[in-house]
Amino acid sequence: MIRTHVMTYLVLSLALSLSLGLVSSHASAKEADAKAATKAKVMGLTLESLTITSDSIETAEFKVTLPASYGKKPNKSYVVLFDFHPRSQALLAGMHDWMSHNGDWPWLETIIVTAPDGHQGLGELKTLAIEKPGNQQLLDYLEQDLLPAIDKTYRTNGFRILNGFTGNAGLGLYTLINRPSLFNAYFVASPVLSKDFAYVIKDAPKKLAAMQGKPRFLFMSTSDSGFEQRQLASFAQVESIVKANANQTLDYQIKRFDGSYYMTQPVLAAAYAIEALFDDYHRVLAADSEIAKQGPQAILAHYQFLSEQKYGFKVPATSSLIKLGDSYLETEPSKAVEVYKVAISDDAKAYTAYDAVANAYAKQGEIELAIKYQALALDITDHPFYQNKYTNKLAKYKELSKL
Repeated sequence: MIRTHVMTYLVLSLALSLSLGLVSSHASAKEADAKAATKAKVMGLTLESLTITSDSIETAEFKVTLPASYGKKPNKSYVVLFDFHPRSQALLAGMHDWMSHNGDWPWLETIIVTAPDGHQGLGELKTLAIEKPGNQQLLDYLEQDLLPAIDKTYRTNGFRILNGFTGNAGLGLYTLINRPSLFNAYFVASPVLSKDFAYVIKDAPKKLAAMQGKPRFLFMSTSDSGFEQRQLASFAQVESIVKANANQTLDYQIKRFDGSYYMTQPVLAAAYAIEALFDDYHRVLAADSEIAKQGPQAILAHYQFLSEQKYGFKVPATSSLIKLGDSYLETEPSKAVEVYKVAISDDAKAYTAYDAVANAYAKQGEIELAIKYQALALDITDHPFYQNKYTNKLAKYKELSKL
């Protein structure tokens, strides 16, 4: 059973805290709420409460932070990130809003879910995972109750990230080795691993080597701060286990942030992990890269793998195809057109590809064709910058056609 309660105002916790800090100590609670709500509406994020009823533990209220575009783009579906720590909501929501507001770059817009504070039943499930060999009741709860509820209530695209710091990071590794299919990516910052926490060190070699299915991503980090010193030996042990036993199913990065503060670790880890995870989504293949040198079909195959195997949703090949086409533009413009049209075949809404075709035709002196494709580019895009740019280019081509 799922019951979603939308809070009475849109709010980003971090913005709310800052807003309340500006309110005079003599201001009424009503005035404080009004100021906080005004500030939150500017941020555009929505904080909701998702109630999960389960046969395993008592009812739990999880916090769900929806990205700014959620209510504006009803046809869009979203990545989900889950963190067990309730205070991570403000941190992650603020980082995500900043790192995604410039066109999903570098952080694809994401629904952030955080656990309730001090929930006894959830705490007991975590304790069982940590202390009882083979106990997976926590994973059962995630798989049978929480994750299906999120998918049923919100427009999710199937790609999930598990984020954690210290003990919750140790539970992230526990989840990865015992039930890797629950999440597509695992961010573990300064994980607690000593005394074989959750039996990660004992179970990891065999379970990592046997891991199957679609690709999974692991970002694991720590530092040499005083608080982490007692975990460094076990961290190094797990690092060796990952390197020795991970098969092709697991893509991983392990990083040290030595010299930085302990409480900075989840910030650094989240930022670096997001960049590493989504790098192949955002990075444009160079024309002389091993994949691009094989031609446009190899580029399509690469992005098909990313779409179907890693992410589970469409990863556009447009920019990489345009990059390849651009490499032919000065010497073989007709070949450039062929490559650009592959991009159009792959995505009929790729307005930048139509613009590239128009530009190539203009270089060949085929102005009527340039007008045709520039008009198509203009018709497809709803981005103000490109609308203005394409309008000016179309006017220029029409003037040329009169000469």
